[in-house]
Amino acid sequence: MPLFKIGDFNPHYREEAFDGEDVKGLDVYAGRNHEKIGSIHDVLVDETGSFRYLVIDTGFWIFGKKVLLPVGRCHVDTAARRIYAIGISSKEQAEKLPEYDDSMTVDYDYEERVRHVYRTPTVEASAPVETSGVRGVSAQAATPRFVSNQPSSVAYDRNTYTYEHEPSLYQMNAQEHQTLRLYEERLVANKHRRQTGEVAIGKRVETETARVSVPVEKERVVIERTTPEDLGATVTPGSVDFHEGEVAHMNVYEETAEIGKQAFVREEVTVRKEISRDTVDATETLRREELEVDVNGKPIVKPQ
Repeated sequence: MPLFKIGDFNPHYREEAFDGEDVKGLDVYAGRNHEKIGSIHDVLVDETGSFRYLVIDTGFWIFGKKVLLPVGRCHVDTAARRIYAIGISSKEQAEKLPEYDDSMTVDYDYEERVRHVYRTPTVEASAPVETSGVRGVSAQAATPRFVSNQPSSVAYDRNTYTYEHEPSLYQMNAQEHQTLRLYEERLVANKHRRQTGEVAIGKRVETETARVSVPVEKERVVIERTTPEDLGATVTPGSVDFHEGEVAHMNVYEETAEIGKQAFVREEVTVRKEISRDTVDATETLRREELEVDVNGKPIVKPQ
């Protein structure tokens, strides 16, 4: 039966169970009188979230010793914001309790040492006590509450013991524990946005060799010599002008290919993000505390 500090078991216990108030730090008084013995240092709960022990820091009462008080052995006065340790009536009894340390593991053997002290009858358990000034205390509440060491009719060990074996130590009721509430777990679904990657978009230049064919024209001068039909015929004197120099002029042209590069729009790319939605299903086991009441030794009655 592992035990947990209430803050480790439920970090939000103040808001969920005590309306924003913290049970830690409440003053603790011995028995049902007004002798302050310390304050609540912490609360230990079991794996179901049920209160099992109040950790009491006795301060200067017994030099700062921390001891455990089973929740069934305390009375809560909500109006006075006090805890009355019904199970601790004297320094001698508190000194018999094993000391608690925050770093220790509370195991079965340690709990048995604690339970042994509370099982032992005390003066408070064998004689009437003054109950004036304590709200909600009746003659029935002042009835001695203790159990003897393991009765022969009930046998249990570290493997079979449960807190239900000793309701006088661990049972909580509305009369004595007015502000100690019952827990239940609920699923709380939240979403957390986190970056899963990134996309970088850039451009690169690829090269290729392109070939183009351009037809070009070149001019050339062709000179042909032919034999005239009237070869050897005489001409009229004076009709022929003999002279030297240029007798004809002709320009010659040719085409050359001019190849250059020019940029054109090839393609247009649009970059955007799209959101895809999905539903994540989760299954979790939820725990809930139910109140059990034992009235004057009668069978447990579960409220509807």
